[in-house]
Amino acid sequence: MKRKARIMLVEDHPEFREIVAFALNKESDIKVIAQFGTAERALRCLKHGEVHEVPDIIILDLHLPGMSGLQAIPLLSVEMPDARIIVLSQSDRDEDVLQAIMLGASGYLLKSSTVAQIAEGVRIVMQGGASLDTKLAMLVLKTLKTNLPASQVVQVLTHRELEVLTMLADGRVKKEIADTLQISVSTVVTHVGHIYEKLNTPNAPAAIAKAFKLGILPAAPFNS
Repeated sequence: MKRKARIMLVEDHPEFREIVAFALNKESDIKVIAQFGTAERALRCLKHGEVHEVPDIIILDLHLPGMSGLQAIPLLSVEMPDARIIVLSQSDRDEDVLQAIMLGASGYLLKSSTVAQIAEGVRIVMQGGASLDTKLAMLVLKTLKTNLPASQVVQVLTHRELEVLTMLADGRVKKEIADTLQISVSTVVTHVGHIYEKLNTPNAPAAIAKAFKLGILPAAPFNS
């Protein structure tokens, strides 16, 4: 039996946090293992081993009392390097979305999202994809779309790496990319690692964002 995705919630509104936790726990492949009202408390408990199961996904609000979610993203990544972060926020500001992605968030969803959309976002990120709320996609792309020359970066990326990067931007997971290109998943992982290294980015959302900014990729919607 496949293991459930383990979720840690960091959200300062108790009622909203409880509603999200209750709804996610009803999903057959997801379970909430910890809940915190502040980033400081979450970091302290992680550091001292008070979270008894290691989270796969951290669902993080941005506007928290004390340390903000944006401030917390790199610190959470240090404490839990294998955990992926999905921002769940009321903010649809381009600056917040872009900064969260550049800091390493693997997804950005609005609090207006349905439980089904949040659960699907968790599944997409668990499979190595990136989840971005549909309402934010074009706003982000308009911000990222610039006239910066991409020729230098394109010359660095190989043809295969460009193919993989394009498929990542389409929201495909590594297995889908491997099947489409008729290569192994481990080869896709190697290409993805080279892309991150060459673009100097920590994950798929950041690589995609930088590729759009540099003009390597044409405007196209993110997976949501």
